[in-house]
Amino acid sequence: MDEFVFVSGRLCLDLAGTKLWRRGLRTELLTSPSDVSRWISQAELLDDPGAMDPRGLERVRRLREAIYTLVRSWPPGDPSNGGPSGGAPSDAEFRDALAEVNDAARLPPPRHQLDASGRLTRTGGVDEVLGAVARDAVDLLSSAQLAKTKECANPDCTRLFVDVSRSGARRWCGMAECGNKHKAASYRKRKKQQAVMES
Repeated sequence: MDEFVFVSGRLCLDLAGTKLWRRGLRTELLTSPSDVSRWISQAELLDDPGAMDPRGLERVRRLREAIYTLVRSWPPGDPSNGGPSGGAPSDAEFRDALAEVNDAARLPPPRHQLDASGRLTRTGGVDEVLGAVARDAVDLLSSAQLAKTKECANPDCTRLFVDVSRSGARRWCGMAECGNKHKAASYRKRKKQQAVMES
């Protein structure tokens, strides 16, 4: 089983990134309830997410798609805003996505407590996970960080991330995922062109 990637700089965008290559291959990383449990654990939302059921899987996927829709089309009412990759949602899709995120943001957060040894414990279930992720989305959409949110420069990749680099020039969702692949492809192309010129 592959590990999930957390390179977006925000929890909500890391969840949105569990569906890859949305313009082409549409690779789904949350294919089963156990995948959701693994993502929750790797995101360090709950110490023991326990067993997830198919309904929980569907709820997490629904919130993920709502977040992706809103981030790509925010702020509302801006006709020039089709999001980082274009293609603005319909008014109905936008309203449904907004309702989904707002409903989830009203759910309780994970319960954080200290045990007798002073160790932090994080408990809850799918409601608490949805609540935490949705509140992160609300915070992102209402903050200055939204202006720093970008889509990966790999034309096939649709992962969103917050560029907090000092220069504001981050291009890739992650070097391992897309940056190094692009650099290697560019290197091979330059070497091939150099060989042609020298022949």
